[in-house]
Formats: sequence, C-alpha cells, structure tokens
Amino acid sequence: MELTREILACMQHIRRQLRQELALDIHISESDAVPRMVECCAQSANAETRDMGEHLSELSGIRRAPPVLTEAQLVARYMERYTGTLRG
Repeated sequence: MELTREILACMQHIRRQLRQELALDIHISESDAVPRMVECCAQSANAETRDMGEHLSELSGIRRAPPVLTEAQLVARYMERYTGTLRG
C-alpha cells in the first residue's frame, strides 16, 4: 500500500488521539500500523476516534476483520433470521 499525504496526515492525527485516549503508541513506520490503528479506533469509546478510524479505512482500503463469534452467538444469529419450517 502506498502512503499518500492524506493517509499520513490522518495516521498522525489518529496516533496522537490514541496516545491521549488509550495510552497506545503506534509508530507510523510499523508494517501493521494502519490495520492496528483502524482496529483500535473501532474499539474506542470516543465517537470522533471511531470516525477517524473509518476515514483511515476508506483512504487506505484496509477494512476491519469481522468479529469472531462463538458457536452460541452464531446459532442465535441464524435462528433469528430463519423463517422456514423446522423438520425433525
């Protein structure tokens, strides 16, 4: 991925925000900096930080990994949507 000026500016702003809010220090030169920043922003309680993470995700094309659900959560999720008949 090529880092443009817009992506770097966004990363610097997020880096400062995460350092203040969560005491995280992610260096821009790290190979996994963008995915880590996107993930940390998504877990933030601050709406502005989450929005910045979404913006970085759009700029970079890197999306968050879908959450890993437990078996019970998967069953509950699919049972809510199923509207057909149950066969025994």
